[in-house]
Amino acid sequence: MAKTKNTKKEKTPGRLSRMWAALTGRTSCIVVGICVSIFLIFLASSFVGFVMSGGADNSLLEAGSGVDLNATDNGVTNCTGSLGARMAMFLMNGCFGWAAFAILPFLLALVVRLFDWRRPRLTKWFIASVCGMVWGSLCFSFLFGDLMAGSFLSPGGEHGERVSAWLVSQIGPLGMVLLLLVTLLLFMIYLTRDTIKWLKSAFSFGAAQVGKLKPSRSSDGEDDESDDEDDTEDVAEEEDAEDSQDDASEEQDKYVDEKVADVAEEENDSFTVELPVEPEPHEEPAVDVPVEVEKTAEPEVSFDVEQAEEDEDTGGKMLQPINPKDELSFYKSPTLDLLDKYDAPVQSINMEEQTANKNRIVEVLRNFDIEISSIKATVGPTITLYELTPAPGVRINKIRGLEDDIAMSLSALCIRIIAPIPGKGTIGIEVPNSNKQIVPMVSLLNSRKFKESEMALPLALGKTISNEIYMVDLAKMPHLLVAGATGMGKSVGLNAIITSLLYKMHPAYLKFVMVDPKMVELSLYRVLEKHFLAKLESEDESIITDVMRVVRTLKSLCVEMDNRYKLLQAARVRSVKEYNEKFLNRTLLPTEGHRFMPYIVVIIDEYGDLMMQAGKEIELPIARIAQKARAVGIHMIIATQRPTTNIITGTIKANFPARMAFRVISPIDSRTILERTGANQLQGRGDMLFLAGNDPVRVQCALVETNEVERVCDFISRQQGYSSAYFLPDPDEGDGDASGATARTGEITSDKLDPLFADAARMVVAHQQGSTSMLQRKYNIGFNRAGRIMDQLCQTGIVGEQDGSKPRQVLCSDEADLEFRLKSLL
Repeated sequence: MAKTKNTKKEKTPGRLSRMWAALTGRTSCIVVGICVSIFLIFLASSFVGFVMSGGADNSLLEAGSGVDLNATDNGVTNCTGSLGARMAMFLMNGCFGWAAFAILPFLLALVVRLFDWRRPRLTKWFIASVCGMVWGSLCFSFLFGDLMAGSFLSPGGEHGERVSAWLVSQIGPLGMVLLLLVTLLLFMIYLTRDTIKWLKSAFSFGAAQVGKLKPSRSSDGEDDESDDEDDTEDVAEEEDAEDSQDDASEEQDKYVDEKVADVAEEENDSFTVELPVEPEPHEEPAVDVPVEVEKTAEPEVSFDVEQAEEDEDTGGKMLQPINPKDELSFYKSPTLDLLDKYDAPVQSINMEEQTANKNRIVEVLRNFDIEISSIKATVGPTITLYELTPAPGVRINKIRGLEDDIAMSLSALCIRIIAPIPGKGTIGIEVPNSNKQIVPMVSLLNSRKFKESEMALPLALGKTISNEIYMVDLAKMPHLLVAGATGMGKSVGLNAIITSLLYKMHPAYLKFVMVDPKMVELSLYRVLEKHFLAKLESEDESIITDVMRVVRTLKSLCVEMDNRYKLLQAARVRSVKEYNEKFLNRTLLPTEGHRFMPYIVVIIDEYGDLMMQAGKEIELPIARIAQKARAVGIHMIIATQRPTTNIITGTIKANFPARMAFRVISPIDSRTILERTGANQLQGRGDMLFLAGNDPVRVQCALVETNEVERVCDFISRQQGYSSAYFLPDPDEGDGDASGATARTGEITSDKLDPLFADAARMVVAHQQGSTSMLQRKYNIGFNRAGRIMDQLCQTGIVGEQDGSKPRQVLCSDEADLEFRLKSLL
């Protein structure tokens, strides 16, 4: 009998979860922060009032004074009243003395965290405050206890007096001094790592001073001995580090072997279940340590050249490399605690489910006289892959045709058969898990694979069936097409792409151009205008929503692309990477017109809606950018929920080799995206197929909620940004395509007007509506001529722009206004 393992913990009841969400929500944090702020001010005032009272309140507060402190005329002079005076006397004279002030920094850090101004580590601040009060009370009592014996204010409080007196009686005054120094040193090492550097520099300075006093004849030998000792210590430390790594790897291998052995004991040799091993254990993200943007730290050098180094060979001055981060040198990448962790259970094998699915698959195949020699299961976050090895003589097409029968036997919504699996001599059957797991974005960004990635534009998309983190480089794709039906995870996928770039890239190296016809999907990123967004200088909004503004922006990107190619030609390089390296090394000078080129990522959502309104005016510049812009660092990501052939045309498909397909409705849509079926058999909710080569890879997309995006954008927007967004060059309006329905360039003269122009204008104003089909019926003319007349009416301001299939709006209110316009034209 197979061994059953727990697959998932029971969910918390709805009422408790709602109460917990209310207690930990933003409003609750603000309310608690206000209360803590009031208490902080009250406590600080009570401390100051107790010290400034000069002992007047101390005599009233002592036991046996006979004063009723609850009375209105109790005589207490403290500005916080008798309650504050008693609190201050208890904490200062009764506990820690002057060191009681150390509790105030912790309360201040708590207020900052509750109001979300910064994110200090409260545990570290709490330990520092407690240690400061304990150490300070002992130190002040030991140093000033005898000097202020008759004062109303005890320097170390009752705690300091008793503990310091006992310690002095045990280890003496010298031992007390040494104990205070050692504990202070350990406390400073805990607070900051700079303490160790300071100690090393102090000891090295002392050793240098001692070396100067010794005879010169023995200095060389001693230096050699010290160098040998240092080398020996370094080697020993490296060996210890290697031993610890070997031990850790041996323990991990032993754990994996034990898991495999347990599974092997439960099942026979013909069926094995593999639980993919995580590439590394998920560590809790540190609150104040952001994700490293670069693998190696670049020297922070100002553009103002200070004192340059002399070149020994040429005698000239060597300039330091340019650092594009200097203008935002204090920029910090978002921290991982801004993302939700999702308390998902540790992935384990549900042997009952796997065994039942295996038996059903084997039974269905045997019903159709198909024998298999072995079957193996690989459990992923949402999908389990069953690999079948068919018996000799079995045709693959015979198994592929049983897809619906297997799905019905497994009671699954849909399954996907891969026959054969590329690179293997097996057939794959992908079956959805009964208990699906969420892939949180923080698990990808906190992985070693993402942190140590050397990709130019890394995209952390999700996890594969084998539970491996799936990452791609946008700079190598170089453009991405995203498609999927409504509600299948397309917007979450775009947020995952943008979030991974925000966590990895510095604003000096990356700019976004965002197009959002729906006006709500990408509006959250509007606050990043002075950090990561690019726009036309004449535009007010950085997120483009209007169709005509989209056309102008795409034409502007074409101008930017051409300008960059001219700079690459002048620099005699072939890519933006080589160009930037030369510019940063000062081989290319700004005085000669050269500049640093950041990557530009163009994200277009609802591409199908834009194609319906503008058509060729949108498709032509996109195709031109997709064909040429890779070398100059401009990359495009377009998303649509209508993957039909009239939206995703052959020109677009030819220039977008990378495809990210979420679930679609029909196999035809799947063939439009991937050139094959499969996207129609996905599960939805982030389940996708990513095609970047010959065969697609099934990936469970990482989950990024809207509130997580808001926190990340808010963290970035609070930091210092540039003075404005990254400005794109103005487009050349003269080269627009006049054949489109929305092309409105050039001047209209009387010799260019159609002979039927005046009559058509009077008819349109009389009926207060106008369309191309109405002109065709009225004057018995063709579609092309009627379309030209409507364009002329629009250019002269008689009718408005085309709004889909609706009739154009008539801008002339009456015939008098029309005759005035016709008189000026004719």
